[in-house]
Amino acid sequence: MWRSLPTKEEERFLLKRAITFTSDHKLYGSWMRKVVIAWPRTMLHNLTNPSINQKAFIGHCAVTMALNIPEFVTRDAWRHLSEEQQRLANIEAETTYQLWRKELKRI
Repeated sequence: MWRSLPTKEEERFLLKRAITFTSDHKLYGSWMRKVVIAWPRTMLHNLTNPSINQKAFIGHCAVTMALNIPEFVTRDAWRHLSEEQQRLANIEAETTYQLWRKELKRI
């Protein structure tokens, strides 16, 4: 999730993949739900931290899990989405976060 990329060319290639992935809110949301189940310790550690944007974190993790794309590329991809695409992705993230809080959180 935090790795660097060797070249700007690879970064541009991954950015295009991240834009395509995050613009499909249903696909993106399905991976959000997968990641909160597959990475329980990571979710517990980060989603209980009030200084972290929980929904963005879930989205970053989903892209990393699905495509092995680092977080900074996902943040850049977000800027390329339309307001409607962002709104729909945010609904998926909020739904996933609430699912995690109600059914998956273990403290």
